[in-house]
Amino acid sequence: MTLKLRFLAGPTALAKITQQGLDADLFTQVLAASGGPKWLGIAGLDKYLFGEFFKHRSAPLYTLGASSGAWRLACFAQQDPLAAYARLEQLYIGQIYEVKPTPIEVSQQVKQIVSGILGEQTGRDIIDNPVINSHFVTCRGKHLNRLASRTALGAGLATTAISNLVSRKTLGLHFQRVTFGVNDFTQRQTSSPFAGLNDLPSIDATLTQDNLSQVMLATGSIPWVLAPVSNIVGAPAGAYYDGGITDYHFDLPLSHATGLTLYPHFYPHMLPGWFDKSLPWRRAKANYHNGLILAPTEDYLRQLPYGKLPDRKDFIELDTQSRITYWQRAVEQSQILAEEFDKVLKSGDILKYIEPL
Repeated sequence: MTLKLRFLAGPTALAKITQQGLDADLFTQVLAASGGPKWLGIAGLDKYLFGEFFKHRSAPLYTLGASSGAWRLACFAQQDPLAAYARLEQLYIGQIYEVKPTPIEVSQQVKQIVSGILGEQTGRDIIDNPVINSHFVTCRGKHLNRLASRTALGAGLATTAISNLVSRKTLGLHFQRVTFGVNDFTQRQTSSPFAGLNDLPSIDATLTQDNLSQVMLATGSIPWVLAPVSNIVGAPAGAYYDGGITDYHFDLPLSHATGLTLYPHFYPHMLPGWFDKSLPWRRAKANYHNGLILAPTEDYLRQLPYGKLPDRKDFIELDTQSRITYWQRAVEQSQILAEEFDKVLKSGDILKYIEPL
């Protein structure tokens, strides 16, 4: 059958899947990328993975998300993941900005989304989850990017973009990656594959119920669009922004991970950081040798309203009701991806559909 969903495997992942099939127990890591509302176009796949594929898992599963990817993963670490995801869909799609808002006004509305995602338990079930070990990426501003002035921030972001043209390593001059994880994440004896990342200047901090809502707000705080989050409990002082700045689609050295990485993604390619979006020569690949990437095909995208995944420009280019209708329709159509994953899984012949990355 012709699929709307692509299965792209790195060499290590392909070898293991060839030997053992598409088994949920092969995976020890799950990634979820930044990308604003693009996730709405793969929502059905998300819900299948955590509502069915990983439903009976008992071994630890380490998840890492940035920005809206972190919000998706926060749903799946709750006692009722599908109910939490439904709240996320409703609240995210229901954002309304009739006039251009200030960063503080956007942050106030996003705070309500975060509160709604966490639900009545306010994140206690995420922190105490015995299987899913949640990790969320934020970026702490340095130099000009730590200042409250929009003029300073604008200059800082411009400088970051210019230096990033030369080397991704220069991001460390402008931002520090701060990864928040559960289960005494700051203790180096942790088994988390996301501890001690050193590809960029990074520090680890423990995710707790006291700082969870702050971290979820910070990881989605796009510079210039939302206000930074300051004084996160249990973390160094500073201005914290969107985790996608350093880790837009991720390019992390996970060779030490014990299992495979599953990555439900928007594209068949990965851009390391936010400032790499306009750099077609900078793609992540080598670090995905143990990864299985699930991505919609071009045929699937053409069948979506407007022939594309939802994005932040929709707030500007569409009136509110048209945008809401479009985003709801994208969620409905994404169920196709879940159905196709299920068909491939039950076929017992994953090698017929898998592609080398």
